[in-house]
Order: sequence, then C-alpha cells, then structure tokens
Amino acid sequence: MPSRSSFPPSAGAAPLGPGSFEADVAVPVSVLNRAIGTMLERSFPLVWVAGEVSNFTRAASGHWYFSIKDAQAQMRCVMFRGRAQYAEFVPREGDKIEVRALVTMYEPRGELQLNVEAVRRTGMGRLYETFLRLKAQLEAEGLFAPERKRPLPTHPRAIGIVTSLQAAALRDVLTTLARRAPHVPVIVYPAPVQGAGAGEKLTAMIETANARREVDVLIVCRGGGSIEDLWAFNEEALARAIAGSALPIVSGVGHETDFTIADFAADVRAPTPTGAAELVSPQRTMLLRELDHRTAALARGFGRLMERRAQQLDWLARRLVSPAERLRRQRTHLQQLQVRLASAGARPLRDAQGRFALVRLRWQRWRPDLSAPRALVLGLRGRLDSSFERDRERRGAKVAALSARLDVLSPQRTLERGYAALIDAQTGRAVRSPAALKRERAFTVHVAEGSADVTLKDVQPRLTDGF
Repeated sequence: MPSRSSFPPSAGAAPLGPGSFEADVAVPVSVLNRAIGTMLERSFPLVWVAGEVSNFTRAASGHWYFSIKDAQAQMRCVMFRGRAQYAEFVPREGDKIEVRALVTMYEPRGELQLNVEAVRRTGMGRLYETFLRLKAQLEAEGLFAPERKRPLPTHPRAIGIVTSLQAAALRDVLTTLARRAPHVPVIVYPAPVQGAGAGEKLTAMIETANARREVDVLIVCRGGGSIEDLWAFNEEALARAIAGSALPIVSGVGHETDFTIADFAADVRAPTPTGAAELVSPQRTMLLRELDHRTAALARGFGRLMERRAQQLDWLARRLVSPAERLRRQRTHLQQLQVRLASAGARPLRDAQGRFALVRLRWQRWRPDLSAPRALVLGLRGRLDSSFERDRERRGAKVAALSARLDVLSPQRTLERGYAALIDAQTGRAVRSPAALKRERAFTVHVAEGSADVTLKDVQPRLTDGF
C-alpha cells in the first residue's frame, strides 16, 4: 500500500493553508482555489478601493457585475442583491466611484474579484471622514449630551421654520401644520439649504429667531439628498448655534436614513420634515376632544364640590354648641392631655430602667469568674520570682569565681609579690631578653607601688634558667 494518499481532505475538513500541501501530493484545482480564496479573505480586510466603472451589468437576479479600473490596472467586482438594493445610486460606465469590498476568488473560474458591500461616489469618503471627525469633536465637548436636550413645548404659541422658500420640505411642513394645528401661527425664517454659504445663513436665521423671541420652537429642515447636498447641515458653526439656542430645535433633515451633525446637536431629531411638523404641533381634533373631556370633568367636579360643601355645612350646623359647653369640653380635653403627658413622661424612664435591669442581669450571667486565673497568675508569678532569684544567685557566684581567678592572674598581684616589669622607653615593649638591654638606654621600671625611669650604665648579660 502507498504510504501517502493522493487525495486532499474531505469537504468537511478544515481549510487548507499555505503549508498544508506536500510537494508530491496532487490536489484538485477546486481545493487549491478554495485554499487560495480562504487565504485571501483572511489576509485582506475590508478596504475602500477607488476607480472608474466599466462593463457594468445588472443581472436578472438583482446582482451587479462590473469592473473598477484606473490607468494601470483593473479588478472585477460583484455586488449581490442583498447589498445592491440599499445603494443610493446605480453606477454607470465611466463613473468615478469608491467601493468597500473584500478580496475574494471566484473558485469555478479561478478569478480574483472584489466582493462589494458598499458603493459611493468619489469624494464622499473624505466628506464622511470629515463628518466623523467633527462629530467626535463635538461629542467630546458635550454638545450631544442627553442631559443638555430640552423638552418640546406641549402647546406652542407660535412655530418657526428655518429652511428655503423653494424647498419642497417647506410645503410638506406647512401642509402638516395646517392640518394638525391651524390655530398656531407659523413664521418662516428663509435661508438657503444647499450651496456655498448656506451653513452661515442657516446659522444667522437661528440666531435671528432667538433674538426676536417670536416663536416657542424651531424646525430646521430640508428634503433628502446626497452627502454633498446635505453638507450645509454638517458645519460646525450651525451645530454650535443649534446647541446654544435658547429655543428648542427639532431637526428634520433628509430622509430617515440621513444623519447630519445638526441632527445630533438638535434637541429632537425627526426622521423627515413632515415628522418634525408632527412632533411640534398638537393635533387640533385631539385638543378639541381633550377640551370637551376636561369641560365635562370640570362640571362634574364643580357639582361634587357643591355637594361636599352642603354636607360640610350641615355637619358644622350640628357642631354648633354654647360657649360654656365648649369650655367644658376643652377643659376635659386638656385634663386628658395632661394625664397622657404625665404618662408619656414616665414611660421612657420605666422602659430605660427595665432595659438596664435586663442588661445587668445578662452581664452578671455572662461575667467571667477570674478567681482561678488570678490564682494561677499569682502562682506563676511566685515561681518566676523564685526562678529569677536562683538565677541571680548562680550568676553572682559565677562572677565572684571569675573575679577571684582574674585577681590571681592580675599583673598587679605579681608585682606585689616582689616582681618588677622593665619597659623599653623607645619601643614601649616589655624587656624579655638580656640582649635587649643596652648601655645608656632609657627604661621604665614598674613595681607594685609605682614606677621609675632608669638609664643603664653597664650591662653584664647572663643566661640562666631561673633565679
């Protein structure tokens, strides 16, 4: 039997990597392509790729097939229906776009391709990055904090709208307000919502509305569009004006999927301009219905109040008594209060005495008997004192013996027995040999009762074993 198989792992095995193949093992093309595809998907993360669209085809299944190219190279792309149906536009031949894609391999043909998840027009990436940086900056400053948001007035006396007079969103808002709250006046603060300088003019209109104080709430709105069309609502000055507005502001910019910096800075974000109009306007029919309900409730409440007052009048009439009877009752009541006061004053003392007696009884019950430990401590103390005394006596005797031995060996005792010590004055050492005695040399002689300095006139050495 052969020692190695010529077939790759089964379909259920783990995917092969670059080191999974052996030089003399044959693998099918499909397995090799699958391994290459797996390696590509693991090695390359999602990335934005820019280029020009060519060979665009929309299949009957809804999938998009096209190529993206530049001056030096091109790459085939596929965008499946589940992703393509959410794209904001359909690319055309020659369009400059950016795709967010994963590098994969189409295994049946062994072709490298990009699996596209999102598509945008060229330039939107930079705008979106600018949008994210500004959003993070303002959020760090606290402009989007929930606690800063103000509630909308329940019944505004006037509603302000900041938008363009030519905007379709203005007609939608006015129609909604006329339907829901025709009794509320509306003031329009006109400003362009797109193009150069639109953000500055929107900011100026918000400041004008705050200065005039003509309305109780403001709507800042416009219709949908691309990120470039909505860019005026992503400017920092407008966001700061909205956050610093004394009037509550509702942002109704674009469609439900569109988000701008103004949406985050506003007190309330509406999905559409029509939704913003519905948020700020109380519905007239509901108000009339509530008014009828409250009128009926007020009438019922007034009727019940009159009934209670009549009943109270009858009860007060029955309580009318003579002044003497009233004084008698008050005197009786005062006596009762006096008795209760005396009883209440004595009760804490009795309770405290009872608690003290109980605590004292418990303390006596659990009080430890110290007589046996005290006797044991006294006995140990006596033993310790006796032990210390015996040890002191032993140590004193030992010190006396050592002192006697030291006294016997003391040089002073030797001198007292008639001996003398001769010290060389130059070296300070004791003379031990006759050879160290030199004529005309100074020496110090130590005897028992003192010392003397001597100078030798003559020396006659004599070797002997003793006296």
